[in-house]
Amino acid sequence: MTVPAGSDHWSDIMNHRILITGSSGLVGGALLPAFASRGLEVECFDIRASGAARGDVRDGERVRRAVLCCDGIIHLAAISRVVWGERDPALCWSTNVDGTRNVLEAVASSPRRPWVVFASSREVYGQPDSLPVGEDCPVRPVNVYGRSKAAGEELISAARRDGLRACTIRLSNVFGATTDHADRVVPAFARAAVAGEPLGVEGADHTFDFTHTGDVARGIVALAERLAAGEAAPPPIHFVSGTPTTLGELAAMAIRIAGTGSTVRRAAPRDFDVARFVGSPARAEALLGWRPQIGLEEGLTRLIHDLRRELSAGREEEAAS
Repeated sequence: MTVPAGSDHWSDIMNHRILITGSSGLVGGALLPAFASRGLEVECFDIRASGAARGDVRDGERVRRAVLCCDGIIHLAAISRVVWGERDPALCWSTNVDGTRNVLEAVASSPRRPWVVFASSREVYGQPDSLPVGEDCPVRPVNVYGRSKAAGEELISAARRDGLRACTIRLSNVFGATTDHADRVVPAFARAAVAGEPLGVEGADHTFDFTHTGDVARGIVALAERLAAGEAAPPPIHFVSGTPTTLGELAAMAIRIAGTGSTVRRAAPRDFDVARFVGSPARAEALLGWRPQIGLEEGLTRLIHDLRRELSAGREEEAAS
């Protein structure tokens, strides 16, 4: 393993091995090249992976074996959609809560006692009383997914009390990759706009904090640097943009960038969705020197460009076959 010259923190962690659960997901897909660019290899663990990297966090023994030789863990594996949690609460709970418990029990039994970063969600706040939301605001989830993440955070807090270096990060509407689930709001709007199709907007005045996957990856790497160098685990940290955008504004932006003349088809919001969230990134800046760099318009422009390039490549391949 090589570490780039001039990287003070990374020069302290030669031979430091990091396990990423959920490595095939949206954030994992951005995190792997972010670590690789710093010359650090990671171990992958994902139910969708193949070979030795394939693993389910609900399988305690498989998790224990994966953790055994690691010095740090970034725990991303989860049922990550609110709607999936509503459709299958038992699967959501067993993956998000029991899976997190398996990770922490494996850490506690490992002679290396690796540090842990647990990826949580803005959904733990439920319907916040005021915006922007800081990390110390009350946790009051309103759906199955949010409750499962809040329970995972409680497990992290218990592990900290038992002496493990464990911490929570909270993410909000991460976007930026064409491989993201097609029905999540940003890729869904982007794909419809590129195709010139109507954009279905459920709750046009609902307001969210859209954060680019590249920014999230930078934040996690910055946190991992400090944990790998032996620093204490911090309190919960937001990696968020701090910028409010309504779904109506997001739809209009996607149509404008795509330039296809798509229309908006409005519908009532789902009863299990949070209506508004904007987080404060102040703690991440104070503790890690992190701040978002890729705004929504820039990130959405990149995504639409990438979608068009993929569509064009697909048509060329189809024509050649």
